[in-house]
Amino acid sequence: MSMPIRLLVVDDHTLFRRGLIALLQQYPDLSVAGEAADAGEAQRRAQALQPDVILLDNHLPGVRGIDALAGLKEVAPGAKVLMLTVSEDEHDLAQALQRGAQGYLLKTVEGDALAEGIRRTVRGDSVVSPEMTSKLVTAFRTMNAPAAEPAPEAANPLAALSPREQEILQHISRGASNKEIARALSIAETTVKIHVQHILRKLGLSSRVQAAVFMAEAAAGAGAGDHLRSVP
Repeated sequence: MSMPIRLLVVDDHTLFRRGLIALLQQYPDLSVAGEAADAGEAQRRAQALQPDVILLDNHLPGVRGIDALAGLKEVAPGAKVLMLTVSEDEHDLAQALQRGAQGYLLKTVEGDALAEGIRRTVRGDSVVSPEMTSKLVTAFRTMNAPAAEPAPEAANPLAALSPREQEILQHISRGASNKEIARALSIAETTVKIHVQHILRKLGLSSRVQAAVFMAEAAAGAGAGDHLRSVP
């Protein structure tokens, strides 16, 4: 008898998460190895457990599930990520697939369909809820559409950062630690750590020191302030 598929369930709603775990435990070939309520905890649990499949909600506190995909794939490269979300937005669908999700299911999915979707994910199939099929076409067209003429500010790498990442970059440039940034922005320290990883990756940097130097040079250049939110 083959080993059961080991799962990591990531969802910030405790009741839904516990109900989902209870549902999955009804299937002998599925085994819930762990659970997490936010992206930081998910990354730690994924690294420790090395699950076969990560069921990932998109609406997580601090960091969206889509934005956590890269970090999860980095610490658990053998895991397949299956989005399980309420979002029917084709842009979320497109981003999830672009960033490495193996599939995209809505939380309205029936138990048997979810179990079969997990099995197909392990086999390497791409799994998408039937309700999202037409939107998958739209997402595919979006992903493969010719690039529009870039706006002048798109050349500035700071424009690739989200507003929250821009805030954190400013704090880094002032020498603030993750703990200090977390306290200033009223978010978890693990959330700050994940944002810092995203900032370094997007800017092509390898350390906080480089980020601080980059910020100083960008601030000195013309137009840098146009791309950054001011932090009190």
